[in-house]
Amino acid sequence: MLYIGIMSGTSLDGIDVALVDFSNESPQLIQSLLRPFPPLLREQLSLLSQPSDNEIERMGLVEAELATAYAAAVAELLTASQLTADDIIGIGCHGQTIRHRPQAQHPFTYQIGDMHRLAALTGIRVIADFRRKDVAYGGQGAPLVPAFHQAVFAHPSRGRCILNIGGIANLTILVPHQPIQGFDTGPGNCLLDNWIFKCHGNSFDANGDFAKRGQLQPLLLGQLLSDPYFQISGPKSTGREYFQLAWLEQQLTQLDMQNLQPADIQRTLSRFSAGTMALAISRFVVDEVFVCGGGARNQQLMLDLTELLPNCRISTTDELGVHPDWVEAMAFAWLAYAFDAGIPGNVPAVTGASRALVLGVEYSV
Repeated sequence: MLYIGIMSGTSLDGIDVALVDFSNESPQLIQSLLRPFPPLLREQLSLLSQPSDNEIERMGLVEAELATAYAAAVAELLTASQLTADDIIGIGCHGQTIRHRPQAQHPFTYQIGDMHRLAALTGIRVIADFRRKDVAYGGQGAPLVPAFHQAVFAHPSRGRCILNIGGIANLTILVPHQPIQGFDTGPGNCLLDNWIFKCHGNSFDANGDFAKRGQLQPLLLGQLLSDPYFQISGPKSTGREYFQLAWLEQQLTQLDMQNLQPADIQRTLSRFSAGTMALAISRFVVDEVFVCGGGARNQQLMLDLTELLPNCRISTTDELGVHPDWVEAMAFAWLAYAFDAGIPGNVPAVTGASRALVLGVEYSV
């Protein structure tokens, strides 16, 4: 029972694709790859996450290009696996979030990617649009990975936190005999990525090396932590359209700290991201934290997290048998499988939806 999961997240680093076998009790990752976004597509996706002129026209063009990029990633995965489209039951595709407004007067979330085009180009049926049904039933539409985390990572006697550090970070709390809990903690890599791109044109801070050169600025850290989002209890979710470069620059202006050394700001942003995650995790009784997502490769961020959670053992999902880079793509393969099997893909205690729901919309070939 082979499914493909496609994930392109808030970090905009590229397209993760995972081939997953659901024949056995535990899902098995068969093949995976990352296909970087073409620079122009990455730029256009970033622009669509904030208001600008002629958005609908640009969105239509970008959707088509995004579907073509997704299809190319699927073709590359099938070639690497020596499989054809006929071997695959379905594709679970997250799409690219360009707006996430769960607190709007009429809450909404929007992920783009022309799924009809993706089905046509790959010759494989696609299951997508997972978030909006949860929103229609009063939920945040995020995070959606906790149901998958429970299926794959729960332990019968240990309290665990699965911490996904993408552009935005989210956690899942798995405590035996207790309901699953989870929410978006706030920025993961997004502000770190935005700041180093502004300073040096790099898309991310490799190993946290830029942050390591700086000095922590307590006054700025306190200002960043004062954002009201961090005082709200779950269910809650957010996105890079809120925590973006303009938000950071506003904080710097309020403190008249625009002339800080760039590395000092990066160092403080690392502590800030880790601090918001640690604050969220400390509200629960867990012994172990397993990190996945791109942030697992940021040495400074992981060090900050370890220092702020001295009573927890910090590791990555590698220890649980799943490489940190592929957890989310596997989760969306699982959501496609869950759609076919009639398994709810949301956790109402996490998203706030009024009931458990089978999520997704089918796009046939």
